[in-house]
Amino acid sequence: MSAVRADLPSARHALAQAAEDADKQLVSLPEPAQRTPEQRAAAGVRDAVRTLRCAFLDAHVDAVYDELTDSRSRHVPIGELAEAAADRFPGLVPTREQITAERTRTQAGKDGHEIDQGIFFHRVLGSASAGPHLLDAMLRPTPRALGLLPQFTESGRADLGSVRVERHGGATRLTMCRDDCLNAEDDRQVDDMETAVDLALLDPKTRVGLLRGGVMSHPRYFGRRVFSAGINLKALHAGRISLVDFLLRRELGYLHKLLKGVLLGDGASWHSHTVEKPWVAAVDGFAIGGGAQLLLVFDHVLAAADSYLSLPAAQEGIVPGAANFRLGRYGGARFSRRLVLHGRKLWASDPEARFLVDEVVEPEEMDEAVEKALERLQGPAVLANRRMLNLAEEPAEGFRRYMAEFALQQALRIYGDDVIGKVGRFAAKGTVA
Repeated sequence: MSAVRADLPSARHALAQAAEDADKQLVSLPEPAQRTPEQRAAAGVRDAVRTLRCAFLDAHVDAVYDELTDSRSRHVPIGELAEAAADRFPGLVPTREQITAERTRTQAGKDGHEIDQGIFFHRVLGSASAGPHLLDAMLRPTPRALGLLPQFTESGRADLGSVRVERHGGATRLTMCRDDCLNAEDDRQVDDMETAVDLALLDPKTRVGLLRGGVMSHPRYFGRRVFSAGINLKALHAGRISLVDFLLRRELGYLHKLLKGVLLGDGASWHSHTVEKPWVAAVDGFAIGGGAQLLLVFDHVLAAADSYLSLPAAQEGIVPGAANFRLGRYGGARFSRRLVLHGRKLWASDPEARFLVDEVVEPEEMDEAVEKALERLQGPAVLANRRMLNLAEEPAEGFRRYMAEFALQQALRIYGDDVIGKVGRFAAKGTVA
């Protein structure tokens, strides 16, 4: 243990050697689902190396982060940071080849390398110096959005695949259009959503944003709008939901940008380093899991009277993003526990739904109510007041500390036997969320 707490060059070598020795012991084992009890016990050598990784990062996390970001002169997003850490500090996090191989397997067939990424981001985000710098990196606009911005500014339209972006007047409307899976989110949709949010925030002609689900082709909801079915459990079962590109990027990327705006570099003005806009969410059908989590970062939420909300995370076995951090300020601790721990389903007409929804309207009146909400949020004093409200309600340090723990706990949860069993049953039923 002391070897990984020594000076950084010695500690780096000691960790790399310990990880290499462990890999040699594990390489001959069959895939996790085919291992005997004795072979699973032999795989416990990984826990010993994880203990060393934690000790290494406890001693050197700031020095590691500084090396990966050129003394914090560069803002490196989490995906690139994980790859850079694998290259510069062998044995600290899984290599690109290991992660690529894992993504060809079902969740039950994986070796759990992402847990080591969870350890890494737990320590980085937990650092009072590295953590805020990484949060800032994740508020930067994506290269994809910057590349699309000139065309969008001119045309007011962008079709990103799973999200359509259209500007009418001063309002930019984001329509989730994964009609094949009821807007259940996967890695692809997270990328599209972050790009769409960036475009709306950076577009100088946009004064307010709207998020709404599109019309579905799913037989059960054919021809009807649906907001979101949450995480795509079929994709999770198939091993296509990643810790870094979905579970962490979603929270640190587009959800955080909806709340805080995008962080500008050299183009920042003297009075603000971010570009923020007010946001409206319109819920048709249902907002399940991640869909309900989304509502917690919006300035105004409308819901059709026949829609419902739920956070079935405890039943699924995972942590519902930053909902556990934010829910308490909406309805208090007991309300949070009813939703998260007991999975209570809230119809929009239920009195408790008003903790999460500002307006409940009849389905046929949704379009008109949306337009009125968008108009109200274009007032000149809205931006300054929403910024001060968000500052009071969600201090950056509290969010950073929560996300540090989330990185590790969610990494452990997605490899829990209960989660793997449940998503397998969901997939067998053809359920998306």
